[in-house]
Amino acid sequence: VQLQAYGGGLVQAGGSLRLSCAASGGTFSTTMGWFRQAPGKERELVAAIRWSGGSTFYGDSVRGRFTVSRDNAKNTMYLQMNSLKPEDTAVYYCAARFKGGAVSDLISYPYWGQGTQVTVSS
Repeated sequence: VQLQAYGGGLVQAGGSLRLSCAASGGTFSTTMGWFRQAPGKERELVAAIRWSGGSTFYGDSVRGRFTVSRDNAKNTMYLQMNSLKPEDTAVYYCAARFKGGAVSDLISYPYWGQGTQVTVSS
């Protein structure tokens, strides 16, 4: 499975960005997720979505501001980020897995995209 994440950039606080993650080479994953890692911090779950059924999960710091979605026909996952804050600045990664487990468990995701930088200026 190959994952290609794109859509990051520089935005002012309060602005919006939409990230995309295109999957290829094996698209029957059970769950896909967005994670982020800021300098000096651990990688953390931002949002995740079950490919079948569409159940969604969010990290506490983004709930109500970010929305994860997927387009099954395009094998693409999206992350709509609104009301961005400087603390959202990080490299954002998409990930996929074929098994279950806690959606926040990084180890359970064997497939990762290359990351896209999101910078929010104050």
